[in-house]
Amino acid sequence: MTTAEKMHQNDQEDAVSPEKVRRGRRTALLLFAIGFGPMIFATIMYYTGWLNPTGHSNNGELIQPPAPLAQMQLEGANGKPLADRFGPEAVDPEWMMVVVSGDCAADCEELLYRARQVNIALGKNANRVNRAAWLGSVSEDLAARWDDEYRSMERLSISGNGSPQWPTGISPEQEPRILLVDPFGNVIMHYGSEHTGKDMLKDLKHLLKLSQIG
Repeated sequence: MTTAEKMHQNDQEDAVSPEKVRRGRRTALLLFAIGFGPMIFATIMYYTGWLNPTGHSNNGELIQPPAPLAQMQLEGANGKPLADRFGPEAVDPEWMMVVVSGDCAADCEELLYRARQVNIALGKNANRVNRAAWLGSVSEDLAARWDDEYRSMERLSISGNGSPQWPTGISPEQEPRILLVDPFGNVIMHYGSEHTGKDMLKDLKHLLKLSQIG
């Protein structure tokens, strides 16, 4: 076989036929449907009650439509956008409770404590939910106790040039809240001092039971 013939043969082997491309796309869509379809279906069921024989209703305040985490311009302790950890391409998708507050006073610390206790109460599912907090300021007392009491709660910051757009009904400077973020990176519910730990725990247990990811 001549050099030209070998090159032609290699070109044919390297070429990807349209049928192979279509097959690859179908495979990718199938894998996405298998991995994320149940989560999407479960979310629809949860919010609408459709095909839900128990008639379960959420205890937290729904955010409709869900707010993309990216619009809040939050960064993790590593300085990278928090939103990058969520979505279809995430290696290890997770749920997250995020406490947001301007001046973290007694009502804010109450939510920090509640988020921690709810996370612990999830038992074997505790590792499916992470905790984080964006706090505009904290007292010297809380700062001194942080590593002992809240070391598992990641401290977030706002991007240097970012201007956070909080979800509708959320104003951290006026009232601290706990935001619940789903594995797609959407803020779907929020809680305040009017909600008990049992309210949050019930919602999370139900969502984790329905969810096949995170």
